[in-house]
Amino acid sequence: MYEGKTYSNKQINDDLLSSLTKSSLVYWAIVGTLGLIVLVATVAVAFMINKGLGVTGLNRPVMWGFFITNFVFWIGISHAGVMLSAILRLSKAEWRRPATRAAEVLTIFSLMTAVLMPLIHSGRPWRLVYWVMFPYDFQRGIWMDIRSPLVWDPAAVNTYLTSSILFVFVALIPDIAIIRDRSSGIKKIVYSVLSLGWRGTTRQWKFQAIAGILLSALILPVFVSVHSIVSWDFGMAIAVKSWHSTIFAPYFVIGAVHSGVSGVVSVMILMRWLFGWQNYVRHEHIDALGRLLLVIAIAWFYFLLMEFMFGIYGQEGDELATRHMQLLEPPWMWFFIVFIITAFLFPVPMWLFRRVRRNLWLMLITTISVNIGMWLERLLIIVPGLARKQVFTGTWYTYAPSIIEITIIGGTFAMVLMLFLLFAKIFPLIPLFDIKEGQVLQDKIKVGKAEIPAVIREE
Repeated sequence: MYEGKTYSNKQINDDLLSSLTKSSLVYWAIVGTLGLIVLVATVAVAFMINKGLGVTGLNRPVMWGFFITNFVFWIGISHAGVMLSAILRLSKAEWRRPATRAAEVLTIFSLMTAVLMPLIHSGRPWRLVYWVMFPYDFQRGIWMDIRSPLVWDPAAVNTYLTSSILFVFVALIPDIAIIRDRSSGIKKIVYSVLSLGWRGTTRQWKFQAIAGILLSALILPVFVSVHSIVSWDFGMAIAVKSWHSTIFAPYFVIGAVHSGVSGVVSVMILMRWLFGWQNYVRHEHIDALGRLLLVIAIAWFYFLLMEFMFGIYGQEGDELATRHMQLLEPPWMWFFIVFIITAFLFPVPMWLFRRVRRNLWLMLITTISVNIGMWLERLLIIVPGLARKQVFTGTWYTYAPSIIEITIIGGTFAMVLMLFLLFAKIFPLIPLFDIKEGQVLQDKIKVGKAEIPAVIREE
């Protein structure tokens, strides 16, 4: 499977479990730096909670800013897990194998980060939890307002997070058993508990395979619903007419997949470099992901054009004022230009070329570029819409983030990457049994009546 070679099970175990046993100075330097950034961001959150939201740039009518932009962004990144793991698992795409767990783990940590954003944004998290999300003092007649997106979002996100954790854990059980058998002392006890008595019997493998397929199928409706509900957070805002677009749900979903798959490609290239997995994360895997991104990006751009056309077609004052702010008023016009270039005009033409898709550094640059653009896209939806939501009342304003907001946002990116790297010290980031299965099937796989190679080989 890898450069035409066949590796023994022991060799695969040794290579892919090296991240658990071997520690480099570079690894701990990166983790330490990220941890320091997270600590600074935590102090910024504590300062904001103590002083109030006045230390941010939020105002009337722009009551949503960087925090909600970041919430939508991380929900989008989380969609990579389902796209690469569930859909490609059901379609039996062989090249998915090294990418599945990285995508699933990125999903979990992205969702955890996304959940924090509305809590931080409220300024008084305990009040948000009590009065809106779960008013547990029922004897006083206080109930949740089911018309509020603040009820829909926790329900959808928590369902998605729970199913994603279960999805990752079921796939991890065989690998945890391997770590258990190679450990001793307290580590062996912990991994023994987590492996749930796995012995690799035929019956256990059968149940594990069935569970993986069922979870893949069951998680797909959650995948669609989560970002659709996030889009309805905007669509249900009565005062902001520029958000009243029927195309928002599919537009948000395809945009989430665009940013999520790009995020997975970025972390795969980074972990290949950091852990020396050149034989497992190969050029053909990144090439296949690049071709998938090409299709997703073109579909997303189509929805972007439709969203603009639908908005302008109605000729409503609020909508036209919002588009004028996005396209013609600095600094938003510059943000829009950067957004279009980084999310589409720069990466997509480059992905058309096979040499680019097989150049890991170019793929790293283009996928990071996509996520810069997609973060700006969310900002351009939120702030101009709120700033120009009431044409005839004169309540126009603008928004500029404070250093507190910027610090907290930077902390979320550091936290996701730090958690991802720490996960690699506890569990393998590439599924061992999946790689072994792919090696067994490397020569030929039956697809209908045809027999084709299991893996794209270099010419």
